[in-house]
Amino acid sequence: MARFKKIFDIKAIFALLFILTASMGIAREYVIYSIMQDIPMGEPREVVKKNFYMNIGKRQGVKEGTELDVFRNISILDPYNNKQRYNYKVRIGLLEVIHSEDEASIGMLKELYKDTKTPFFELEGIMIGDKVDVSVRRD
Repeated sequence: MARFKKIFDIKAIFALLFILTASMGIAREYVIYSIMQDIPMGEPREVVKKNFYMNIGKRQGVKEGTELDVFRNISILDPYNNKQRYNYKVRIGLLEVIHSEDEASIGMLKELYKDTKTPFFELEGIMIGDKVDVSVRRD
């Protein structure tokens, strides 16, 4: 009986370790969860500053000066092909981190992609819920 209990305990420990290590391999999505901005005063050529708050930080390798790509997920239903849904992950801009904590950071807009090669969006600009990822540039 004692041997059975010992074997059961070992199996339970291995199962728990497997579950914990498997969950570490699941990719986490990093998003913009809040935006704060200056109040526009209507001045000519006024630049309204915005801060973008994200759930990615030092533990993910993000520090001051890190560039983050911003993506928007677009889901479109094709009514002609068995109502199949297509999901697109489109890069819409670039943020630069100005402050970083362990699990969160604050960024400012560095570039917003809106040229002829960028898809049209219903809402222009970066918004809450857009995804972020560390920008890797290959020259």
